[in-house]
Amino acid sequence: MALEIIPFDATEFLDTEESQTHLIEDAFESGDAGYIAHALGVVAKARGMSQVARDAGVTREALYKSLSEKGDPKLSTLIGVAAALGYKLTATRVDASAREDERRSA
Repeated sequence: MALEIIPFDATEFLDTEESQTHLIEDAFESGDAGYIAHALGVVAKARGMSQVARDAGVTREALYKSLSEKGDPKLSTLIGVAAALGYKLTATRVDASAREDERRSA
């Protein structure tokens, strides 16, 4: 008997703003550009990619491409998507000892 594999779609489980926020915060905390783009893409898909694309000022196709795991969105796209999802990008200074700890653990 063949094993039936059903594709996993994270958007089915990210149906609350709280769960979406946890994913986005975790992605940004990781500092991994691919994970950040992917997390934004998952949340955008959960909320409706077409509407997010319109609100961000990009085409739906461009949004899918730039927010894929291998995508490399422009900063303006990230800012637009974040705003469309109700977030803003900010920068927080990390002290030298924390940066050194991060380098050692990498």
